[in-house]
Amino acid sequence: MLYIYTLCVNKYNMLDRNTRLTIIKNFITEKKIASQEQLLLLLKERNVHVTQATLSRDLKSLKVGKVSDGNRGYYYTLPDQKMNKETTEHFLEDITRGYISLAFAGNLAVMHTLPGHANTVAFALDRLDLDEITGTIAGDDTILIILSDGVERKDIVNCLEQMIPDLELPK
Repeated sequence: MLYIYTLCVNKYNMLDRNTRLTIIKNFITEKKIASQEQLLLLLKERNVHVTQATLSRDLKSLKVGKVSDGNRGYYYTLPDQKMNKETTEHFLEDITRGYISLAFAGNLAVMHTLPGHANTVAFALDRLDLDEITGTIAGDDTILIILSDGVERKDIVNCLEQMIPDLELPK
């Protein structure tokens, strides 16, 4: 049912990202939503408060597209769930294949990769659209990772450990 969900609260007293994404997916599946403004209003009605920028990132991470409604209009649609899972698995494999180590300095992390793998690994990190990472800059075998405001070393380590348990991450 669309309106039944559990509120998960994080340390910033906001709706957990995964719960928010689930709510967005439910709206898109059950309604023909034509714009971000319409989706923002629906979310607000359910006491889910997000900025337009956050919603835009959420739609991007869900790989939401638009299809024609047949009457000169368009509405949001979700990709095939199997395809979405396979894409995420490929990104995680790219990280695993190239990863060597991770170190931290303030709100920056430096990931060392095998030679020639930094661009692929940085692309995968960017496409996974992790809340903990603002962005990456890749060289040949080194990636500068800019952590999001308020994110600590343990947060990014926990996030990566959950996604890729086999990585040897700093404790």
